[in-house]
Amino acid sequence: MTTLDLLREDKVLSVVRAPAIDDARDLCAALVAGGIRVIELTFTTPDLPRHLERAASGDTGAVVGAGTVQTAAQAKTAVDAGAQFLVTPGQGPEAAEVVAAAHAAGVPIVLGALTPSEVMTAVALGAEAVKIFPAHQFGPKYFKDLNGPFPGVPLVPSGGVNAGNAKQFLDAGALAVSAGTDVVSPADVAAANWSTITSKAKAFCATLS
Repeated sequence: MTTLDLLREDKVLSVVRAPAIDDARDLCAALVAGGIRVIELTFTTPDLPRHLERAASGDTGAVVGAGTVQTAAQAKTAVDAGAQFLVTPGQGPEAAEVVAAAHAAGVPIVLGALTPSEVMTAVALGAEAVKIFPAHQFGPKYFKDLNGPFPGVPLVPSGGVNAGNAKQFLDAGALAVSAGTDVVSPADVAAANWSTITSKAKAFCATLS
């Protein structure tokens, strides 16, 4: 099952933004126990390669990728550390090189975008899916608008998505939603509150059906 297949089935991925991660493997196991199998660790967390390597150790059932990828060097570092997919916040000067690095490693790439022109560019560059950020600024209706000219493009809203609005984005045509601090708070990660994270993941997933 591909990463996109998992997203289509689970309808959610967890984005972890934390200044420190106590144990990335335990974090992933906690999220999987709560029903979230696709997990994005980001370059905003110090020492990301080490956390990716730890997350990849053992069998947690998680598909773990790297987010906030902005350069080809970061892309290569991430896949060398075990990232199974890559996500960018937008399309910078090295967007094409990031896509090339992902495809050379055989991992899918989710390019960040906001405008229709940026969605078109992401598709032309070869992105397997497009992250729309910041989604909360435009709301679910924007996804209905985008699905008009881009009916076959997998769109993933990120930024400000929570248990109260996630289902609305899915109903508007999103492939899946990004769950951020609503599920994984930096404080819970730093304190290794794994049971709390599992409970929050279960509660978030319950709102999606």
